[in-house]
Amino acid sequence: MKEKIHPNYSEAKVICGCGNTFMTGSVKKELRVDVCSKCHPFFTGQQRVGAARGRIEKFNKRYGQEG
Repeated sequence: MKEKIHPNYSEAKVICGCGNTFMTGSVKKELRVDVCSKCHPFFTGQQRVGAARGRIEKFNKRYGQEG
């Protein structure tokens, strides 16, 4: 490898739009992101609940509730 051509790799602070912060490695000192594991629907599980609720309501509207 050639010397003195690679960027300095160090710890970086990641700041999410939800307010969560954590440390990682990067060539930049600070990174700003829109979503992280604390607020992304895949990790929180909120996407599935909302999607399922919509499908249930759609089914009930189409076929009616029998009780």
